[in-house]
Amino acid sequence: MKALFIGGTGIISSAITKQLSENGCELYVLNRGNRSGSLQENVKVIQADINDEARVAQLVADLQFDVVADFIAFHPAQLERDFRLFNGRTKQFIFISSASAYQKPLSDYRVSESTPLANPYWEYSRNKIACEEYLMKQYRENGFPITIVRPSHTYDERSIPLGVHGGKGSWQVAKRMLENKPVIIHGDGTSLWTMTHNGDFAKGFIGLMGNLHAIGEAVQITSDETVTWNQIYAAIADALGVKLQAVHVSSSFLAACSDQDYTGGLIGDKANSVVFDNSKLKRLVPGFAATTRFDQGIKATVEHILAHPELQIEDPAFDAWCDKVIDVLQGAIAKFKE
Repeated sequence: MKALFIGGTGIISSAITKQLSENGCELYVLNRGNRSGSLQENVKVIQADINDEARVAQLVADLQFDVVADFIAFHPAQLERDFRLFNGRTKQFIFISSASAYQKPLSDYRVSESTPLANPYWEYSRNKIACEEYLMKQYRENGFPITIVRPSHTYDERSIPLGVHGGKGSWQVAKRMLENKPVIIHGDGTSLWTMTHNGDFAKGFIGLMGNLHAIGEAVQITSDETVTWNQIYAAIADALGVKLQAVHVSSSFLAACSDQDYTGGLIGDKANSVVFDNSKLKRLVPGFAATTRFDQGIKATVEHILAHPELQIEDPAFDAWCDKVIDVLQGAIAKFKE
């Protein structure tokens, strides 16, 4: 198989790139080269900015692909560019959408590909919906061989997956745990969520590549494991070897008190209980199974981050914000009891 990845070094794509390179795929990666050092030796790098359409057109002029996948498209205009570049040049074009595009609030906690797409809370999700609509139009009207993939919360060894964190990543929450400080969990922590290890995601994604039954289809790829946010934070604390000190704060309060986009990221996504029905994926990719349990995967992530200080990016502003939110909440409780 001959494939081109636009991106290829992110949380989702890096595991796919690694597995394909080990399985003999002729893989090209098109990116600006900022993280090309992390790629395997047999991966062919096309160094360019995908937004420089004229330059990219020159670089791929003599190439034909079985699969082209864009991991870094977020707006319909970027898909319009991809259509101009790769229509007639690939047998399959895969767009990475998002499970956050599903209906919010959900009419049913069970989520499948037939769940309506509508998210009034998060512009990111609405843009992904618009991208999907553009691609389906090109499939129906021009035969552009698209496959839409919808990941949910996917993680790797470089970052701890959380519900509430700052703008510089999730390390500051882990640091608070290590310092025996309380950490914020949105809501009461009992809503249902799914964490998917990127190695498991890669297995499902590779099974869709070159799969004629996936053309014209939207497919979600997640683990089948369902956990609460309390269980997620407890597993992280356990991996760090500390006791969790949780403070539960309503999502609407967090959204009102922060410059972070908690309206979109929480109310429009993580505050909702979701249980994914992956029967469509398993029908298209017989034998697919996510095998990395979250408590096991997060231990490997924590070990990797603790061993790599460059991943421990501190966020003093977020740390101070957490202290302020907790102080205000505890002060309100104390005042009520007067």
